[in-house]
Amino acid sequence: MVSFFTGTALLALTTLLPLAEALDNGVARVPVLGYNTWNAYQCNIDQDLMITTATLMKSLGLQDAGYHYVNIDDCYGELQRDNQTGRIVPDHIRFPNITAMNDEIHAMGFKTGIYSDSGWFTCAGYPGSFENEALDAETFQDWGFSYLKYDNCAIPFDDIIREGIVGKYERMANALTDLAKKSGKPPFVFSLCEWGWSQVWLWGKNFGHSWRVTGDIAPQWDSLAAIINFNSFITQGTDFSGHNDMDMLQLGNGGLTFDEAKSHFTAWALMKSPLLIGTNLSQITDDILGILKNKEILAINQDSVVGQSISPFRWGINPDWTSNSSFPAQYWSGPSENGTVIMLLNTLPEPATMFFNLTESPWIRAGRQYSVRDLWSHTDNGTAVRNFTAENIPAHGVVAMLLKDAGNEPSGIFPQCAVWFQCTSENGTHVGG
Repeated sequence: MVSFFTGTALLALTTLLPLAEALDNGVARVPVLGYNTWNAYQCNIDQDLMITTATLMKSLGLQDAGYHYVNIDDCYGELQRDNQTGRIVPDHIRFPNITAMNDEIHAMGFKTGIYSDSGWFTCAGYPGSFENEALDAETFQDWGFSYLKYDNCAIPFDDIIREGIVGKYERMANALTDLAKKSGKPPFVFSLCEWGWSQVWLWGKNFGHSWRVTGDIAPQWDSLAAIINFNSFITQGTDFSGHNDMDMLQLGNGGLTFDEAKSHFTAWALMKSPLLIGTNLSQITDDILGILKNKEILAINQDSVVGQSISPFRWGINPDWTSNSSFPAQYWSGPSENGTVIMLLNTLPEPATMFFNLTESPWIRAGRQYSVRDLWSHTDNGTAVRNFTAENIPAHGVVAMLLKDAGNEPSGIFPQCAVWFQCTSENGTHVGG
């Protein structure tokens, strides 16, 4: 029998259980930015494609925007290991010299990542790394990779594995740690692709730098909404060196409106998910490229002072803390190096006006006014006092702002409190709103 948590039950679980300490080993302190082949190409990959993709990332300005990883997903190998060395073998036709490929991509200034699986086989049926963790880690490093996405297919029978899901990932984590000590090279970036079924956000940061929190993304609003909703209850799992991975960016693959694409990118970036592009870059439009290169949004994702995700402060159309995969939380905030980040997400299929009192966000001080920076129009939009209203946010659209303290609010404002509940004078008199 499969059981699912309601939002309330999930919140209670994550409140009661302590979060693990992050794996702070000198790499991936902030989310990884880069490219992954799976969403655009699945198994239709080869050496030329990887070099072409890296070349496009450079010429399109994505490298300058901070996207520094070019990652291969599944299907790069032969179906059998080498019968003498036991090593995984690159497909001899599609990847005739995978080391030379990496050398060429590295020469462009990129790092490279590869994929494997914690079971007998990968999800596409290629050799997995179970019982070959140390050998495969060494092989991947010998080929020139420094990032490993590690999947969860083809799990061995219980009488073979004799450990839980944590132990299955710990095997490769230990192999990568030992390899770094042995080789003297920086540790691999380790991305756990466990899909979140075993509350990976509670234990994943013991072993990796990011962990998938749901199943695979699809380029439809319903998929985005479900992932945002699930992640809204576990934002405390993200901080420096450990990130809830909401899966790859599905921009430009069809199925999303332009406003939905903006919401997708904004939510992923501000929740500090790794940002791995999954689009055919030879077909990318200027509009989608502009979304991916939004430097003000990217700066918050890559904040070197504050590592935590934004979190909901009001649930919008749902009763508080109620899970709704179609209508996730709409009102979000969080701290950053340069002010309070606000995300207003219109989850409705029609335009909406959204209003909130500033102090509903725990990061806003009462009695202060705040300058408003729009992170999409890149404009300074005056000063907010007590509350803020965003008019006509498009269907499934987003507003992203940075609020900076601009001093005391003007004197003489009535009522004395923006949020009237329990507003009390020094003599004990409650003041109405």
